[in-house]
Amino acid sequence: MTHSMKRRTFLKASAAAPVFLAAAARAGAPAMAATDGYKKALIIGKPTEKNLEALKAAGFDGAETQAADVTPAEAEASRKAAEATGTRIHSVLRGWMSFNGKPDEVAGSIAKVETALAAAQGYGADAILLVPCRIGGKMKMPEPWEFDIRFDEPSGHLKQVVAGDNAPFADYIQAHDHAADTSREAIKRLIPAAEKTGVVIAVENVWNNLWVKPDLFAHFVRAFGSKWVQAYFDIGNHVKYAPAQEFIKALGSLLAKCHVKDFQLNADGHGGKFVDIRDGSVDWPAVMKCLDAAGYHGWMTIEGSGGLSDDEKSKRLDLIIAGK
Repeated sequence: MTHSMKRRTFLKASAAAPVFLAAAARAGAPAMAATDGYKKALIIGKPTEKNLEALKAAGFDGAETQAADVTPAEAEASRKAAEATGTRIHSVLRGWMSFNGKPDEVAGSIAKVETALAAAQGYGADAILLVPCRIGGKMKMPEPWEFDIRFDEPSGHLKQVVAGDNAPFADYIQAHDHAADTSREAIKRLIPAAEKTGVVIAVENVWNNLWVKPDLFAHFVRAFGSKWVQAYFDIGNHVKYAPAQEFIKALGSLLAKCHVKDFQLNADGHGGKFVDIRDGSVDWPAVMKCLDAAGYHGWMTIEGSGGLSDDEKSKRLDLIIAGK
């Protein structure tokens, strides 16, 4: 059976999802588990049987852990806790590094990523989330809606960031090219460790003023030419730059993981704020169609939505996966 056929079956079965979910909530039952290949997760700190059991009760299949600086033995203990609860620790959130910093900062960041890769192997996770670095500060940058990026295909260096005069943004362009070059070099050095542990380095782009447009981000990840370097796409993070589905189309088979987040654009489309999932500007039916077209049907991990209970997060994620 093809994936599209399975999805049509799921969509038909989920037509009554809102009624079912409301009834389940009244009965105190947990939300239904994800189907059609998608797995549901939340981000947690140190995984324990207690917090993993709570996720399971709310209808989640597993977790992404923020506990990246642990020994392989400690991670293995958490893996056993997950197995005991019928859940999985699918990813490690390594987070922000400084690959564009001074030599000692770069070396320290590389060591931290190596630690995270070894921990991920112990957890039984298949990826780590990595934000290579950030740029910003006092330099002049375009507003999100002003970006009109052109770049050199071989090097990935920026030719322009806005239409017209780019002179005001010379410092930004220089910092962007430097960050891309140093991040590329650092990640290349980490590929052997990723291969040894069997854990993918999943690069995330998160309000760090780098690779803000779909084609540019996809180019950075694709240039490694390695199955050990893929993309961790946060569905809500870059709504202020372009619709999430445009990023998904550009990334395609490079997608390793997805964070589920929502962002409400202002009425004029300029700026906005993060909101609970399904309360913002993300076109979730369009996003799910694009994920299907990209062949992605893996983990969907909620980040944020702090105004919701875990049960409500699970129910809303069910509706998202159902294309609603």
